[in-house]
Amino acid sequence: MASKQIIGRGPRGLPFCEGVLAGDTFYLSGSIGYDHERGGVVPGGIVPETHQAIQNLRGVLQKVGMDLVHVVKVTVYLRSMDDYGAFNEVYASYFPENPPARETVAVSGLALGASIELSFIAVRS
Repeated sequence: MASKQIIGRGPRGLPFCEGVLAGDTFYLSGSIGYDHERGGVVPGGIVPETHQAIQNLRGVLQKVGMDLVHVVKVTVYLRSMDDYGAFNEVYASYFPENPPARETVAVSGLALGASIELSFIAVRS
């Protein structure tokens, strides 16, 4: 059985961690476009929120020596499918070649009124 390592803590003592490293596979918790320096979701809607969420997840990946090239699976939660096109433009800039497997689902709401939440699975190669 692979060893399991908890990485980071959820914000404000919420009952989750930033990710779990099990062997060479890293399961990252979801991230919204939360700006940890300013406190709150970045203003401006889907484009800046997508950039911020990906940067947040990239920071968690880097805690275990990984980066976006290690991502094999992405789950996308959109508050509105009207944002799908704008989201895809931003997303493609981070995964221009050999993009990970992905599903995108519309949801009725996200934490703090966010427009998007992303979660990643990454594998150390």
